[in-house]
Amino acid sequence: MRAFRDGRVQRAATWLARRHLHRLSSRPLPRAIAPRDLAEAYAVQDAFVAIKARSCGAVAGYKIALTTPQMRAMVGLHESIAGCLHVRQVVGPPAAVRASDYGRLLVEFEIGFRMAADLPRGEGPLSRGQVAHAVGEAMPAFELADDLGADYATLASRGLELAADNAWTEGAVLGEPVRAWRDIDLAGLRGVALVNGRVVGEGRGADAAGHPVAALTWVANHLRGRGRQLRRGDVVITGSLVRSQFPRAGDLLRFDAGALGAVELQVR
Repeated sequence: MRAFRDGRVQRAATWLARRHLHRLSSRPLPRAIAPRDLAEAYAVQDAFVAIKARSCGAVAGYKIALTTPQMRAMVGLHESIAGCLHVRQVVGPPAAVRASDYGRLLVEFEIGFRMAADLPRGEGPLSRGQVAHAVGEAMPAFELADDLGADYATLASRGLELAADNAWTEGAVLGEPVRAWRDIDLAGLRGVALVNGRVVGEGRGADAAGHPVAALTWVANHLRGRGRQLRRGDVVITGSLVRSQFPRAGDLLRFDAGALGAVELQVR
């Protein structure tokens, strides 16, 4: 890829890393280093993730973003995008974060999975059944993201940058794992988001690409198409069931995911 030869990928990744490190306000990547297609965007993401790994640890899992046509249209893309989670940014309860550590903290309310076995590499898509068979646990989860104060009115022209920017991912908070998750109707599961005890949104498991396992399967096949795989121990969060929230210092967030249990996050 020409982008590798002329150094554009590394320059773009360094530019993104600097903005997050110093919590600089969001603005478009300079045109000279902006990705020109989705393949370049993921190349930048890989380089950006490698820079983040120096302080945040190795990749410990993945996320899917833009699981609905409406969200994809908002950023001018025709497919969902994936991002990486780092080991030092994936935590369990009790969990707390400082709002001041983010340009603008964004929290989403999701269903997560932890893999119990490696999925095979190879050509051709994996079936939902194959992917589900390799899952060990499910749990309620928060995604933590930082949009650096992005102007959402401009996102229709910045979808490739969103992919390059690791889909704004800054980590996840995982609730207590449920091993008997196959006994739960995940598509029909009702998720309720609360901030300081007040309900701020409700959704169903089907809001995640039709079914959380469908979202997981998309991630598995996205990696497979790039010569990679989901591995034992990897965590995958599958898209928000509820409208994203922008909490402030002092807020207590709770996600009640019915039979999967609940998870809380204190923002300081």
